[in-house]
Amino acid sequence: MSAPLQKTQMPKVSEREARQVAEAAREQDWRKPSFAKELFLGRFRLDLIHPHPMPATEDVRRGEQFLAKLRDFCETKIDGALIEREARIPDDVVNGLKELGALGMKIDTKYGGLGLTQVYYNKALALVGSASPAIGALLSAHQSIGVPQPLKIFGTQEQKDAFLPRLASTDISAFLLTEPDVGSDPARLATTAVPDGDSYILDGVKLWTTNGVVADLLVVMGRVPKSEGHKGGITAFVVEAASEGITVENRNAFMGLRGLENGVTRFHQVRVPAGNRIGPEGAGLKIALTTLNTGRLSLPAVCVGAGKWCLKIAREWSAAREQWGKPVAKHEAVGAKISFIAATTFALEAVLDLSSQMADEDRNDIRIEAALAKLFGSEMSWLMADELVQIRGGRGFETADSLAARGERAVPAEQILRDLRINRIFEGSTEIMHLLIAREAVDAHLKVAGDLIDPDKSLGDKAKAGASATAFYARWLPKLVAGPGQLPRTYSEFNPAGHPDLATHLRYVERSSRKLARSTFYAMSRWQGRMETKQGFLGRIVDIGAELFAMSAACVRAELLRTTEPHGREAYQLADAFCRQSRIRVEELFTRLWSNTDDLDRKVVDGVLAGSYTWLEQGIVDPSGEGPWIADATPGPSERENVHRPIR
Repeated sequence: MSAPLQKTQMPKVSEREARQVAEAAREQDWRKPSFAKELFLGRFRLDLIHPHPMPATEDVRRGEQFLAKLRDFCETKIDGALIEREARIPDDVVNGLKELGALGMKIDTKYGGLGLTQVYYNKALALVGSASPAIGALLSAHQSIGVPQPLKIFGTQEQKDAFLPRLASTDISAFLLTEPDVGSDPARLATTAVPDGDSYILDGVKLWTTNGVVADLLVVMGRVPKSEGHKGGITAFVVEAASEGITVENRNAFMGLRGLENGVTRFHQVRVPAGNRIGPEGAGLKIALTTLNTGRLSLPAVCVGAGKWCLKIAREWSAAREQWGKPVAKHEAVGAKISFIAATTFALEAVLDLSSQMADEDRNDIRIEAALAKLFGSEMSWLMADELVQIRGGRGFETADSLAARGERAVPAEQILRDLRINRIFEGSTEIMHLLIAREAVDAHLKVAGDLIDPDKSLGDKAKAGASATAFYARWLPKLVAGPGQLPRTYSEFNPAGHPDLATHLRYVERSSRKLARSTFYAMSRWQGRMETKQGFLGRIVDIGAELFAMSAACVRAELLRTTEPHGREAYQLADAFCRQSRIRVEELFTRLWSNTDDLDRKVVDGVLAGSYTWLEQGIVDPSGEGPWIADATPGPSERENVHRPIR
């Protein structure tokens, strides 16, 4: 017997209520040390990342063995140009990846997976993503945020036994949270999961369901209404994609990642066994955020692969193309771009490998490091691809097929620019990442002084918070005045004879870390409860932290390579170049903390929304089609053809 359909309106959620939902979902405690958290607090804990952590010998053996097989598959079975032209990954390629074990890279061997470490999983994504970014996205969505990861952390043994063997070998998974009118504010989630005996009945519409068109198993977030015996709240479920009442109503098309199997999925009276619920009711957002703590590392992995490819093409092209009597690489304007690509690729790989190895060792809390890696990787890889297009000139704007048609090498530079653009939006847009990281960065302050700026707290609570804050800041603030970064011989092991001096950059990071903490404290003192509205300021604070983290990782990686690889001197050169480029960006960001147009920008925005500048829009035609800005997502039966197509 089906539960009666409950027509639901989009939940009306105030700004404060939305913040409370997000706050309840985030992990509250810090049980392990965090290099990045300490960095934002003005404490440069180099000991947490140096010496660089190393993988176990057996992990390396298994990882390299799989990478060799995957490389052969990429070189012989994947035609990236075909995927781009047909906007679809051939079924035989997907089935070949299944046979290779690529669906189970992160799944434990006892469930039939490969049991790769995070380090080697990321290397695999970088490799396969270079052959086809769409395949990289498919594998990443399946394992980084799809069913395997939340089951690994929160699933019952019965759920793991039932689903993980399927996910390791045959079944593709997808993660369904976003809705037509719900993005990074899940407090307004409208999909319902109504208890009905030993089941739940799902109703709602999910948007941008990566892998959703071909998925066999889904992680679905739905809102359970509060009732007797039911705590209610946003809850996670494993759902069979072939269940009655599920319709994939559209396969979406994008400017890039044209092979992406991304759709719109409607749930109408879909019955899900209670045994398929992941965790307790109301834990859905916490499960999603915890999954993303390491899941976010998949995006910078793809970005590293893109950076390496950009460097290869820039090197080969700039040596072959001559202008005014010499290769274009020898002209300073072009050479600066190549230097940026090389140095940034080195730093990005350093950030990724360091964060991934720390995730594997599980000694540190890496929630901020992973978020910084995603933020830094998505922004920098986009810039590197843009510079590659500029280096290639008109050929960079021309498609690979067009280049081949007139007899030149088919270099898909414009494609990588399109493919990478989504990474600044995927798994938390840059703007949302700024706010998420900023919240974690100021967590220590809010723990001791949060009640002082909370309008709902009583005078007694504020008095207690005041006493606690006074004691905390009396100990903390004096430590921000001076530190090892002011001593000329600190970190001397990073200044070996015959190599660039990286110690000077680490001293800069230490000094800047304290300056960053002082700036944050001053801003909190100045704006107090309004601090959360200063998104421009918070974004710059986070960007400074990302640069300092990248500089630290680059130096530590260079020292590791100096002692273990024959190209240590070159690694030092790249780290030195990156740090010098990064320091210029950091100084600009520090200046813009207090010298900016934020207030003026807000006034202009008010004018735009009020229609004060509509005269500026005259003189054009709008080629946009008709229709609502946001599609109707009213629950009910689907009236469209089901385009779901599982791959077998």
